[in-house]
Amino acid sequence: MIRSTLLAATLIFLPGVAAAQSQGADDAQAKPTAPPVPPTLTGEWGGLRTTLRDAGIDLTVNYTSELAANVSGGTRHLATETGQFSFGATVDMARLVGIPGGTLTASISDRRGDNLTDRAGIGALLQIQEVYGRGQTWRLSEFSYSQKLGGGIDLKLGRLPMGADFASFPCDFENLTFCGNPVGNLVGGYWFNYPLAVWGARVRKTQGDFYVMAGVYEDNPNNNRNRFIFLENGATGVTAPAELGWTPRFRGLPGTYKVGGWYNSSRGADVLDGTNGQPFGLTGSDPAQRRGRYGGWMLVQQQLTGRSTNGPGGPVATHGLSVFLNLTQADRRTTRIDNQIAGGLTFLGPLGGRPMDDIGFAVGRNHVNSRAAWAELLAAPGSAHVDCEYVSELYYSLHARPWLIVRPNLQYIVHPGGFHQATDVVVLGTKTSITF
Repeated sequence: MIRSTLLAATLIFLPGVAAAQSQGADDAQAKPTAPPVPPTLTGEWGGLRTTLRDAGIDLTVNYTSELAANVSGGTRHLATETGQFSFGATVDMARLVGIPGGTLTASISDRRGDNLTDRAGIGALLQIQEVYGRGQTWRLSEFSYSQKLGGGIDLKLGRLPMGADFASFPCDFENLTFCGNPVGNLVGGYWFNYPLAVWGARVRKTQGDFYVMAGVYEDNPNNNRNRFIFLENGATGVTAPAELGWTPRFRGLPGTYKVGGWYNSSRGADVLDGTNGQPFGLTGSDPAQRRGRYGGWMLVQQQLTGRSTNGPGGPVATHGLSVFLNLTQADRRTTRIDNQIAGGLTFLGPLGGRPMDDIGFAVGRNHVNSRAAWAELLAAPGSAHVDCEYVSELYYSLHARPWLIVRPNLQYIVHPGGFHQATDVVVLGTKTSITF
């Protein structure tokens, strides 16, 4: 239902956009200008990229590689590499066809490689190499249209990765605890982050330093199948997130403060109780099915020292210290990892001669729901109790070339998997990003 509604809305919406822009076109009156030329390994492709960019079509190609080796912990010591190719196109509809404030976005990804967490028997709750997962395959990671409607309102619809807008967070660290949208890391069975995309729509209203945003996305477990997906049957409900944000400047330095929550209308298995109301680990019954899954988040990022400038997407740091704090809580009826706390700091330009390098350090806690832990003990008497996993990561980001970032890191995991008896894990890694 949501797919057909969105497809129909797109067909109806696009022809009327130009007329709508005649009212309240305060967001799109300026003459469109070509985006700046990004530094890439392969240059301008003999002028083709320049020609397309001047017409409003910006193409991007990137490869991210993550190497990791456990020097302590796990069942054996290994080194693995996993990576992701991403191909993107952003179309400025004002430059291409004269629709002010419109943007068409498409992205295709391909993941490959091996996963240290499983192959070395580490058993961590979240991936040590964040770029691994969701199937090692080609995927349509986004196909969307966004439109500024005036009055600070903009709309986006299509196939979307849910974490691109709601609870969005950068992905500089290699451990998944500190990378990207934290909600999908906890409830990934129905909240799909990149590289997965689902049919959905969101509307955002910005007023000064504040914004409010709400959306609705198809809940379809088949989107997680290991293949290229555009249309897929099997929807079971919807996920509806909402977020309130504040983007102030303190002493001229930018910050971002977000609070939000979500509700999912599908049924989910109870982690402890069975259909008879008793723990299924004791009675052998099937898990009870609970309708309505939910949770909330708070994300904080603030630059404390240094300098900043206004970039295409808003203010960005050009030098100095920034901090972050992320808190996420999911419902305890249906979620095994029910909450996460993560915080850290980054410093851009720590060395005088290397202004683009940065250093980062983060610590986090991933908590196993006590109800789920109790169910596991009942199902397997005598098994080890699980509780919290503690993760830390330190990296140095070397901007070797404008198109090449090499980021060696050190990860330390206490109680991997939440098992107090498990040996602590030490991982040496390197995250490399190449823009072609």
